[in-house]
Amino acid sequence: MARRLRTPLLAALAALVSAAAATLTFAYPALAAGPTAVFTKTSDWGTGWEGRYTITNGGSSTMTSWQVAFTLPTGTTLGSYWDATVSSVGQRHTFSNRSWNGTLAPGASASFGFLATGSGSPVDCTLNGAACVGGAPPTTTPPTTAPPTTPPPTTTPPTSPPPNTGLPKHALIGYLHASFANGAGYLRMADVPDDWDIVNLAFGEPTSVTSGDIRFQLCPVAECPNVETEAQFTAAIRAKQQQGKKVLLSIGGQNGQVQLTTTAARDTFVRSVSAIIDRYGLNGLDIDFEGHSLSLNTGDTDFRNPTTPVVVNLISAIRELKQRYGSGFVLTMAPETFFVQLGYQFYGSGPWGGQDPRAGSYLPVIYALRDILTVLHVQDYNSGPIVGLDGQYHTMGSADFHIAMTDMLLAGFPVAGNANAVFPALREDQVAFGTPSSTSAGNGYLAPAGVQQAVNCLVRGQNCGAYTPRSGTNPNFRGLMTWSINWDRYYSWEFRLNHGPFLKTLP
Repeated sequence: MARRLRTPLLAALAALVSAAAATLTFAYPALAAGPTAVFTKTSDWGTGWEGRYTITNGGSSTMTSWQVAFTLPTGTTLGSYWDATVSSVGQRHTFSNRSWNGTLAPGASASFGFLATGSGSPVDCTLNGAACVGGAPPTTTPPTTAPPTTPPPTTTPPTSPPPNTGLPKHALIGYLHASFANGAGYLRMADVPDDWDIVNLAFGEPTSVTSGDIRFQLCPVAECPNVETEAQFTAAIRAKQQQGKKVLLSIGGQNGQVQLTTTAARDTFVRSVSAIIDRYGLNGLDIDFEGHSLSLNTGDTDFRNPTTPVVVNLISAIRELKQRYGSGFVLTMAPETFFVQLGYQFYGSGPWGGQDPRAGSYLPVIYALRDILTVLHVQDYNSGPIVGLDGQYHTMGSADFHIAMTDMLLAGFPVAGNANAVFPALREDQVAFGTPSSTSAGNGYLAPAGVQQAVNCLVRGQNCGAYTPRSGTNPNFRGLMTWSINWDRYYSWEFRLNHGPFLKTLP
């Protein structure tokens, strides 16, 4: 999305067991009061798992820091992690608190999480050099909660029901130019029609590329003479929320380059974003990183185990925001196809270097946050041709492009052609796609009939043209996103008036 007018899995996922169904919490005999670190395996999909350690101060004095160390058996490797820093020597991994979660008053708790590949569980756990007192895993996994040995068919989504986000089954999502006018003019929050289920406020932008300090302000009066007061803006947000609508802060855009290169920038990001969310009482966050915000360092070749700081720090920051705001926190993302679907062919600089390091660089973020992601709506515009799962190039501005690009997210795909590195399919309710609301909003505009043809193909399996979706039918497909609400108003609400009623007719 532009701040100014732009002219411009598969079997791996099918074996995924829901976090709710596969949560394994290991209980131990009660011991003397004191600090403890308890391990929980929150999900297990056979070839890997997600784990969490919860540190609790059971003593009588305040803890000012914590450090949890454990060993993973040979054959099991550590992947992404969040809410802690880590240092590793061989299979021994030591996790230390971040600046914001190290101090624990008596009775208080903190946690950190991580992903692992392999079937082994942590052993020899210590907390601040002493036994974790309940952190060591049992020698056998309880048989009643073990993951299934036979995966369901590849078209079967995870068995867990989608979380209750308060969104309709099929949602209309749009961006509101709140901090600038653009060629479409300014639109007050109170004047946004009720059809929009998610309104993304464009944009929160950093004070500098690497500061992590995100700022948001209403459009200046000089640029937007009809801008409302901040009190009116906030009251209008509350009115939308009372109707069940979600209002999010969108960070980035074409001009808002954000690179969390350091942990200090990461912590500043969390503080500044939280301040904006609290100031306006927003429902969550939209990540619209474009340009050079995300790229992968040379040698960072596995999307399941990223090592590049700008990626690792972003994942950790969003995890903390989710933890801070709880289950009602709405998280959406709007990457461009270059950062997602291009990963089917190219990932980062490649095994021999020389490729664009930004290629597919959103994949590790989506993968690591898939359990808390509400909606991924890739921008199917301002894009070059992209190869789909049929091995053919698909070009924007057609129903075929929306079908092929969206099917990749609903079916999953091997990254950079590696059958051993499959990006797993997302749940149907986590997937929408984005399209310009008008010819002025971006390259790749498609008239309503073409957009609806793509949706009918993805949802009902009808009128798919030459492309056969590998994901089958997807009745829980979330909906449509557009750039932007302002441009839609400028063009007499073509997008809203056509697609709002259409989405309500879907099964």
